[in-house]
Amino acid sequence: MRSVVVAPNGHLLLVGTTASGKSALGLEAARRRPGVELVSMDSMALYRGMDIGTATPSAAERAEVPHHLLDLADPSEDYSVADFQRAARAALADIGERDARAVLVGGTGLHVRAVVDDLDIPGRFAQVRAGLDAEPDTPALHRRLAELDPVAAGRMEPTNRRRVVRALEVTLGSGRPFSSYGPGLGQYPDTPFAQVGLRVPRDVLDARIAERFARMMDEGLLDEVAGLLERPEGLSATAAQALGYRELAVHLRGGCTLDAAVEEAVAATRRFARRQERWFRRDPRIAWVDVGDDPLAALDDVLAAFDACAP
Repeated sequence: MRSVVVAPNGHLLLVGTTASGKSALGLEAARRRPGVELVSMDSMALYRGMDIGTATPSAAERAEVPHHLLDLADPSEDYSVADFQRAARAALADIGERDARAVLVGGTGLHVRAVVDDLDIPGRFAQVRAGLDAEPDTPALHRRLAELDPVAAGRMEPTNRRRVVRALEVTLGSGRPFSSYGPGLGQYPDTPFAQVGLRVPRDVLDARIAERFARMMDEGLLDEVAGLLERPEGLSATAAQALGYRELAVHLRGGCTLDAAVEEAVAATRRFARRQERWFRRDPRIAWVDVGDDPLAALDDVLAAFDACAP
């Protein structure tokens, strides 16, 4: 692992793909360093009642080491990145007031960047978005964006509908160019957070994903999903997309067999892990540690990085 050079704030960010072992490693690091608290950087573990499928730490683990940003919202709520950023700021301020330090653990890339880089996140404009969604011609929307905000338009492919629509939504709804909210996610400015990433061989990760999902099924994930679907409040659009929950919901609604749902959940999780790899690999500020079958073998490297970033 190469050295980490930052202007440290005393907090360490531990990133990796799903099933990379980062949560277990973060917990063990906190056990070895008194006063360390854990901060979840997971966009789905923040929902109450979605414990098994998000591998939420157990009650015993949470009693042993303070955990933050878990069980923040009801699954019926759309909890935005801006909401998460505000909660993370409050948690880190609370930790700092008690002269404690944090290990931030997670794999949701945008949520990580929102905290690490203190992104200026624009609001949402539902009426504007509805009008844009009604236009099926994405290149036409991109041309419109190019007229209003050529800088933002130049940062994205004309066919990337999600990004184009969001940039237009913000530009039209806020009255200021989308590009004015920051240099974009392709820039990696200085940050006070030390960052360590876990790099797992693909074959090892794929096997671990399948094994972990089988274990979740044994622990009652299907019943957890069924219980969520029975709630009169329903699931928000965000919560409904959670890996494992989405595929099992299709089965419970009669859309496929249980075996097919499990197979698709494992495949979808592997695809997600590939996207996480690509996202984090682009960040030159992350110091990478190669791990194999036992993520805890990287504990000494993680502790060394944590000790080195003391303020």
